[in-house]
Amino acid sequence: MARSTERRIGAEGSESRAALLDAAQALMVEEGYASVSSRRVAAQAGLKPQLVHYYFRTMDDLFLALFRGQAEIGLERQARALAGDQPLWAYWAYATEPAGTALAVEFNALARHRPAIRAEIAEFAARFRREQVAVLDAVLLGYGLDPAELPALAVVVHLTAMSRFISMEEGLGMDLGHAEARAAVERWITSLEGPRPAR
Repeated sequence: MARSTERRIGAEGSESRAALLDAAQALMVEEGYASVSSRRVAAQAGLKPQLVHYYFRTMDDLFLALFRGQAEIGLERQARALAGDQPLWAYWAYATEPAGTALAVEFNALARHRPAIRAEIAEFAARFRREQVAVLDAVLLGYGLDPAELPALAVVVHLTAMSRFISMEEGLGMDLGHAEARAAVERWITSLEGPRPAR
């Protein structure tokens, strides 16, 4: 009987696997995706380096697992945010959350060099956007905005792009115009939904 050459991979529900994913996320946010190696992830998690490849065959597998986990959490959070009484405020708060924005920027940079990750991000991004537009189409119409003049898709792209661009520039230590750009968006949202809700 021939032996399988498939290497055993650790259980998905393992505490060690979760610790490795948390460590990879922390490194990405604090130091950028290039800092994420099996040794650095293991050291950050306080585990042996061999465990990284026990749970993930390749570093791409680790990045994909981290991305998928964060994307599923993001979809749930986004759905809750858009279902509230002030969906534009909720979406803006979600889009500009510093840790989430920094992680998204790092995944986008990583995707330029890793085709499998690029394909996964593109698939999830389209799903996020479809869900955003499905809700905001009705919301903006309810606020009396003409969808021919200001389509929900354009609003979503502008808000998302602004939050990512601001995060990228702040990562470089440049913030000229950021306060003004945020204030302009927030005045527009206030004109439609009233003041920002208390956190």
